[in-house]
Amino acid sequence: MATHKFKTETVNEYIVKWLRDYAANAKVKGFVVGISGGIDSAVTSTLCAQTGLPTLCVEMPIHQAKSQVSRGREHIQQLKERFDNVSSAEADLTPVFETFRKEVPETDNQYLQDLTLANTRARLRMTTLYYFAGINSALIAGTGNKVEDFGVGFFTKYGDGGVDLSPIADLMKSEVRELAKYLQVPQSIITAKPTDGLFGDDRSDEDQLGASYDELEWAMREAEKGRKHDEFEGREKEVFNIYLRLNSINQHKMNPIPVCEIPPNLK
Repeated sequence: MATHKFKTETVNEYIVKWLRDYAANAKVKGFVVGISGGIDSAVTSTLCAQTGLPTLCVEMPIHQAKSQVSRGREHIQQLKERFDNVSSAEADLTPVFETFRKEVPETDNQYLQDLTLANTRARLRMTTLYYFAGINSALIAGTGNKVEDFGVGFFTKYGDGGVDLSPIADLMKSEVRELAKYLQVPQSIITAKPTDGLFGDDRSDEDQLGASYDELEWAMREAEKGRKHDEFEGREKEVFNIYLRLNSINQHKMNPIPVCEIPPNLK
């Protein structure tokens, strides 16, 4: 639903230079990217690879669906064949996750328990990525896009939201797809249903959000124009309300951590 012509090649070059400059200023050797088998991590890792700096792609399965694993491996293999600065690692976090689950109490609220354990998966992966980044003097490149990070807050705080820099967070999902085609990301990834893979089943992002990324992208653009929900009807109104609700309840993820500032006269 992008309403403008996306300058794919120019944007590609801009992001790669931004990544290279940031790494130089931070005095680090390269980048670490968590690979999920999804389009966002595929695009992010390819952009990092284009910098020429060491790029480590990390797989971190936790009861992962075979389709997600195979797509991720297909992408990594292709990336290694195209770029000699790309390497890979796998950390099977299923035993770690199961150990954690045995050590914490269960609750009668199954929905909250499932959601919390899903977020736990993302936070275990964040911890793992920081380990790999630490031993390689590298930065973690985030894989969130603009709709997820600043529209509906569809990420785990201190999970996939725990990164050092975000190269594609100013791109809408449709723009990420355009970039993926230009970067020659495997077609199996481009056409796959977006999923966070945190629940151990086949539920998609759309199943969880109640709207597709194209719909949410439209709603985000309309909200930025100052439009109100009563200006729409039917499915458009439904989608716009979904966007507004998610944007509202997830502000705690998008805004800086609130600090209780003590008045000088009380110190």
